[in-house]
Amino acid sequence: MNTIHDGGAPPVLRGNGLVLGAWDAESDADAEAWWRGQADEEFLRWNTPLRPVTDLASSRESLRGKAWQTAEGTSVSYRIADAEDGTVLGHVGVNMIDRVTRSGRVGYWVLPEARGRGVASRALTLAARWALGDGGLYRLELGHALGHAASCRVAERCGFPYEGTLRGAMFEAHRQDTFRDVHLHARLSDDPDQP
Repeated sequence: MNTIHDGGAPPVLRGNGLVLGAWDAESDADAEAWWRGQADEEFLRWNTPLRPVTDLASSRESLRGKAWQTAEGTSVSYRIADAEDGTVLGHVGVNMIDRVTRSGRVGYWVLPEARGRGVASRALTLAARWALGDGGLYRLELGHALGHAASCRVAERCGFPYEGTLRGAMFEAHRQDTFRDVHLHARLSDDPDQP
């Protein structure tokens, strides 16, 4: 068993027409895909990174940070790729891992050309199944900005029921001095598995 708690490299996950594997900061293709995802206007509408990714160098630095967090056991970042041709489609990560409470928070984004194909739902199902199973977590939370209807649908479809609204829990788009409300969804390891 490769748990999140041991800080080892996460296993490659396969299913639902996808392969979830580690990002490679030294790969030009991975660094460019990460940059495009982090700089996408739809992504930035709903997320405000603490350190914006503005070029290939900052993309590599961001990916190295993600690899370090995985090694430390505080986060796991997966590159979402098409199982047939290996095309990078987006990202899903288990973040803010608390080893004591066996909890974490999941987040995801999909590149513009891959949207509308169920990629987020399929990737979230794979990642959640692993995190709440062999990954050793008991509770997995999913938070999204109030008004992000697409993310709300993904959460519900993947067995993350709505639990409430967190007031002022996320930065406003493009700001780090103003806050907005967040819908909180969550799954427990003993909730019914999703297809």
